[in-house]
Amino acid sequence: MSESPLKVWLEKDGALLRLRLARPKANIVDAAMIAALQAALTEHLPSAKLRAVLLDAEGPHFSFGASVEEHMPESCAAMLQSLHALVIQMLESPVPVLVAVRGQCLGGGLEVVAAGNLIFAAPGAMLGQPEIKIGVFAPAASCLLPERIGKTASEDLLFSGRSITAEEGFRIGLVTAVAEDPEQAAVAYFDEHLAGLSASSLRFAVRAARIGVLERTKTKIAAVEKLYLEELMATHDAVEGLNAFLGKRPAAWQDR
Repeated sequence: MSESPLKVWLEKDGALLRLRLARPKANIVDAAMIAALQAALTEHLPSAKLRAVLLDAEGPHFSFGASVEEHMPESCAAMLQSLHALVIQMLESPVPVLVAVRGQCLGGGLEVVAAGNLIFAAPGAMLGQPEIKIGVFAPAASCLLPERIGKTASEDLLFSGRSITAEEGFRIGLVTAVAEDPEQAAVAYFDEHLAGLSASSLRFAVRAARIGVLERTKTKIAAVEKLYLEELMATHDAVEGLNAFLGKRPAAWQDR
């Protein structure tokens, strides 16, 4: 296991910040991964030369999601608060956040991706919020997906827990482009459309596009976090679902 769960470097003469999840194949979005992402963004986003961030992942899959162990009642408050702080930090990014996705991109992994701006996905990549299948719901995605893809498509994903292909993601507006090499496609987008811009003016364009979205999402994340921690986690089925998942057994729902 590498020292850090995240690889961080600058390209394009400091104009492109590269962030790479580096714990394949699962690339779990756990406390260590969240802290590494927050630290890298805190360090590099203030740079006046920066024009974009590109987030991708080592291995065949972007991420299997958040740590289910960290979702248990004794640790879920800290986990949710840190993940939601990361999501808000990404939403407040002064420059566009590009994301390249391969393979599975699930749960907390997709929540991080959805907090970015433009998503480039490999053919056959699978995106989903399967939380409901283990008796919980996806808090950040409940706030982010309606803003990205509207009420109908987001409710389908949030209520069913089903995964969709990159191609279906493109049709519903979640995915910007489907490309054999999504990292290369994202860099090509940067080179063609962002590299030659004024970094200063680009920041105003990013802020303008996020007005309203940011305020709504912050308000909703606070309410959804409260619902999750104070009500959902007090139910039998939420804890049973998590225990069943960790025990690799079917959940015995009591509908309460």
